[in-house]
Amino acid sequence: MVIDELDSRLLVTMRAHPRIGLTELARLLGVARGTVQARVEKLTARGVIADFGPTVTPEGIGYPILAFVSLQIAQGRLAEAVRALRALPEILEVYGTSGQSDLLCRVVARSTPDLQEIIARVLASPAVQRTDTTVALSVQIPFRIEPLLRIAPEPDRGRDPA
Repeated sequence: MVIDELDSRLLVTMRAHPRIGLTELARLLGVARGTVQARVEKLTARGVIADFGPTVTPEGIGYPILAFVSLQIAQGRLAEAVRALRALPEILEVYGTSGQSDLLCRVVARSTPDLQEIIARVLASPAVQRTDTTVALSVQIPFRIEPLLRIAPEPDRGRDPA
């Protein structure tokens, strides 16, 4: 699914002003409030807009250490490994991967000894055979979506504009 130019402008503006109301958004975009509301509802229904909640930073709540942990999983035990990982609140995300590792986890910790304990808890699962940990030293490019939103949209192919 692609977005059109108005969707792009709408999303960029919403990200720049997360607390903006629909009326002000419509004014900034130069379109009717009803158009903005319909677009926001459609983008939400399609899963383009995932949430409207505040973005909470792990370091802001006491987890300044960020690490990426690759896991090798015992054959046929992926679901078991994922259940074990889900039980650890410090594991923020887990992705299935190709290559030498089966899973890639984004993990936060309060300190390096805390990270070592989290990895030990991961390894306590019989489904996990091996881990490889990389600690992030700095953020060079933080998560971003705006560059994708600014890419020229594909031509409209009969989609409903509202």
